[in-house]
Amino acid sequence: MAHERDALITGIGIVSCLGSGADAHWDALNDFTPVVDTESFKPFPVHPLAPLDLDKQIPKRGDQRQMEAWQRMGVFAAGLALDSAGVKGNTELLSQMGMIVAAGGGERDYAVDTAILSGYPKAPNPGAYLNEHLLGDLRPTLFLAQLSNLLAGNISIVHGVIGSSRTFMGEEGSGADAVRIACARIAAGQGDIMLVGGSYNAQRPDVLLHYEMGGLLRRAPFDGVWARQSSGGGMVLGSVGCFLVIESRAHAAERGATAFGHIAAIRTDRCRRGPGEATANARAQFEAMAAHYDPAGAEVISGASGAAAPTAEEQAFLAEIGRPVRATATALGHSLEPSFPASLALAALSVQRGALFGPLEATEQTMTAPLTQALVTSWGHWRGEALALVTAA
Repeated sequence: MAHERDALITGIGIVSCLGSGADAHWDALNDFTPVVDTESFKPFPVHPLAPLDLDKQIPKRGDQRQMEAWQRMGVFAAGLALDSAGVKGNTELLSQMGMIVAAGGGERDYAVDTAILSGYPKAPNPGAYLNEHLLGDLRPTLFLAQLSNLLAGNISIVHGVIGSSRTFMGEEGSGADAVRIACARIAAGQGDIMLVGGSYNAQRPDVLLHYEMGGLLRRAPFDGVWARQSSGGGMVLGSVGCFLVIESRAHAAERGATAFGHIAAIRTDRCRRGPGEATANARAQFEAMAAHYDPAGAEVISGASGAAAPTAEEQAFLAEIGRPVRATATALGHSLEPSFPASLALAALSVQRGALFGPLEATEQTMTAPLTQALVTSWGHWRGEALALVTAA
């Protein structure tokens, strides 16, 4: 039953290797060919960001220059979301709009990192060497450029979103909790309209080094998320910016906004990833939203990272549900903070159109029945399990 405090997705802004905007993504998913760069960061494939005309969403060149790449793609995606929701430039609405951003720690000074990594193994006292060079070699402005809440600040400056603002850090879990808290605030009457999302630049040697040191990356050749599990799994990172405008049903109706979908239920949790713990969380989340779930018209949009252990466990859990599945990381790459908002965006696009886009790899089933709702999963590569149900608005 519809309620005035239901959380509706009324705006979608997304940029990735597939292009810019919701329509470009829908077209690319329905005529899918993987967009992967296998040369720039050998032996690691990466899904590169499609070229953006930054002037369309960040008109001042000075603003563009002072942002890092991940901030530019986030501000650009936020502008697309505001356009999509029909609130771009509406000073009255933007002054009331809350914002929750999921962000990482910014980009690195590669020259300093290279020098430290080269000298560290040879140092007679590695601990003292590391402290000395971190204190003396990093420029002070680097830390200002890395502040995660600068993404929210730049969105406020460029687009005029000046309501409450929160920034979450914590990889996949931060994106899921950003959406969960936005929905909770709307349900509690603590806000009527929210801008929620994040961005991630995967085309960076430092993040590839970070995840390779954890043994988490996929080496060439590229394969889809499910297919690569037979040869050791691994993540293929992707550059993604995604923001959603989420608002109450009553607020959307008052301004005549058209919704893409309704976030009927959302749950987040985390565990230490002992045997079966992630599955137990997912089952509890699924059971909590059973009253809203109709398997006849449902499909699953999975945010599986490709990391071997959690992906295998999620795959087994999804087999129990037994509905057609699409792994967004096969198309977009795994994007950590914005991965859950991006999966929600694709789910909402599918529900709005009443159809699931085609299989992204051979093991994914075609869906012939009319689509009425989508389960959206996010099992972080290390921690964090989230599940949401998107239904027709």
